[in-house]
Amino acid sequence: MSDIDAAAGRYTTIAGEHRSELEIRRSRFITVLRRTETEEQARALVAELRREFHDARHHCSAFVLGPGREIQRSNDDGEPSGTAGLPMLEALTKRETFDGATDLSDITAVTVRYFGGILLGAGGLIRAYSESVSSALATAPLLRRRRMQLYAVPAGHAEAGRLENDLRNAGISVTGTDYGALGATITVALPDTPGSIDLFSERLATFTAGGSTPEHLRTEWIDL
Repeated sequence: MSDIDAAAGRYTTIAGEHRSELEIRRSRFITVLRRTETEEQARALVAELRREFHDARHHCSAFVLGPGREIQRSNDDGEPSGTAGLPMLEALTKRETFDGATDLSDITAVTVRYFGGILLGAGGLIRAYSESVSSALATAPLLRRRRMQLYAVPAGHAEAGRLENDLRNAGISVTGTDYGALGATITVALPDTPGSIDLFSERLATFTAGGSTPEHLRTEWIDL
């Protein structure tokens, strides 16, 4: 991820899990991509696929984790050093997502290889593993994540529905409304950028004639 993207508090990840398969000179390359947020989840996927494809010769892997892509790991799993895991990792880190950004993270790729009897050589293996991950990414559903500030907006029971509609119509992300005995609380998510709370407070004052003050709850990464 570029410094600009990291500072803006956004990155791209995969939506769930995606599978793709290529045949290259009689070898089968089955690539599984899955959204993972921890090393434990990444390694669990590798272990899961070892059980599912127990008769395959290689289960090579690479993963990138964290909003700033702080954790990057790869494993050749018996292939010649540098011919599988590293090309897979580079396919992940160099993948362009939205607006040409290279900010893909919280993703694990595992490529299972069934040997077809023809040796590919070091160069052939590098190309095959890189192509397998790139091909899977080409059709994988991606989504944007953004660091947001969550605020609670108090409202009376009678006004809550109208206020929620006003906020949504103004382009403000409303994550939910809770109704209690004394009134309602609307939770909104604001971009974690300078000035966003000031602008929101101005709009809220307009909608409520100054009758509601937002309360900061926490900072959270949210799928967009």
